[in-house]
Amino acid sequence: MNESTVQLKEAKTLPQGWRWVRLGGVCGEAKTRDPRLSPDASFRYIDISSIDAARKQIIGTHTIIGKDAPSRARQVVKANDVLVATTRPNLNAVTLVPAELNDEICSTGFCVLRPDNEIEPIFLFYFVQTDDFVRFVSGEVRGMLYPAVTESQVRAINVPLPPLPEQKRIAAKIQELMGEVERARAACEARLEAARALPQAYLRQVFESEEAKKWERRRLGELFDVQQGVAMSPERREGRTPHPFLRTLNVLWGHVDLSMLDKMDFTDEEVSKLSLKPGDLLVCEGGEVGRTAIWRGELDACLYQNHIHRLRKINDTVVPELYMYWMQVAFQVFKSYSGEESATTIPNLSGNRLKSFMFPLPPAEEQKRIASELKDQMAGVDKLKAGIEKQLDGIKALPQAILRKAFRGEL
Repeated sequence: MNESTVQLKEAKTLPQGWRWVRLGGVCGEAKTRDPRLSPDASFRYIDISSIDAARKQIIGTHTIIGKDAPSRARQVVKANDVLVATTRPNLNAVTLVPAELNDEICSTGFCVLRPDNEIEPIFLFYFVQTDDFVRFVSGEVRGMLYPAVTESQVRAINVPLPPLPEQKRIAAKIQELMGEVERARAACEARLEAARALPQAYLRQVFESEEAKKWERRRLGELFDVQQGVAMSPERREGRTPHPFLRTLNVLWGHVDLSMLDKMDFTDEEVSKLSLKPGDLLVCEGGEVGRTAIWRGELDACLYQNHIHRLRKINDTVVPELYMYWMQVAFQVFKSYSGEESATTIPNLSGNRLKSFMFPLPPAEEQKRIASELKDQMAGVDKLKAGIEKQLDGIKALPQAILRKAFRGEL
């Protein structure tokens, strides 16, 4: 660890009055206790599942009886101890022990840092959240069969330490700024949640309107030719004429995702029968039953597996884009076909059931108008969500920016 700590020291010039100290020089160690020596006593136990790594908080503990205590339940924690997980991928799981967990037990999978009177616990808590700290700890486990660092390696890391009053001031400032970041994050996430609700609101506006109540209703089998794909098999993957095909994971609500496209063999007859054409609707039989997207000719030649139904319009009285939106509102909002899937252990939607569904049939021109309006609205929602998600990414980057400034003495 010496090399990495030297590099860290040389990379930064400390403000006047600050000094570099090893964590082990300002932090005591936890004592150990075997809960099994008190077989009938109960303990609150902190392990890695107790830590919310994103929020750096203890979200729950396990109540254990001494005689049933796991072998890793050995370290006695005190209020204001800083716990640092020592295994990958949990190296960013750190937390500050609250007063209510004083004298309880934590796993040996944590390095317990017990601040002495030279270092403010909150100051230390924020230091172990920095990218620098996590990066150097990560460097210690690279390439190891069992990816863990030792307590001595964690304690060898240097921390930039100002005088105690300055530590308290900096820690208070960090807390203030982190509170502002958290409020901004919550507000941004609320806006994102509201944006995500807009598609269903737009769909309700169309399909719950007084106009929609007057539309003729027809069975799906009268409007679309329904064709199911073929089953995957090891034999089909060993042939010489592979073709790309869609699985249910490729069919999302409203669009097709080709980022993970598979291939298998199809006979000439199957290629003729199952090749997709622009305007075909794709409806998932399994997985999220009813999930529907429209094929827009993304590939010159593409087929599909047996867990997907292909719906091809029978005549020009049908506008497929409208029915893509109808399937979304029917399954997600109205629950129009609830219980129509097979009552087997794994829910699925047979072709015969699908053909029996009652579908709205507004005039063709009306279908085109509604589909066009919904397309524009959904595009607007996508743009809005993208903008909010970009803002959210920026907000999520602020904590590390604050910590960088804090530990350079710039806060």
